[in-house]
Amino acid sequence: MTFLVDTSVWSLALRRDQAPGSPEVAVLRAVLEAGEAVLTTGLILQELLQGFSGPRAHEQLITQFSALPMLSPSRADHVEAAVLRNHCRRAGVQIGTIDALLAQLCIRHDITMLSADRDFVHVAAHSTLRVWKSH
Repeated sequence: MTFLVDTSVWSLALRRDQAPGSPEVAVLRAVLEAGEAVLTTGLILQELLQGFSGPRAHEQLITQFSALPMLSPSRADHVEAAVLRNHCRRAGVQIGTIDALLAQLCIRHDITMLSADRDFVHVAAHSTLRVWKSH
């Protein structure tokens, strides 16, 4: 299985001040240890870099993420993300612009979203987005 790991999971996994016990972090660690595909995109990297302070943390994060394949959204992805966001809004589901684009990337590339953000579960109920769920 191939995963796009959302900022919410990376933030928990990279925290130094506490041992995260979330099932999403456990799955991320297992997937990385097994050598399974984990993808990212520039928006996720940017969000993480904005949340960490200091040049050392900045450089470490860039180095760690350089090993991950990066998805780049196309013009069509932006158009379809807007369509997805509008569709969800009409169904009573609010989704932000960035999350709509991340969901669209997962849909187009047929990959599973790994997120601690429950908003993606609501999006999945109104689209073909696949979201990893703990059982």
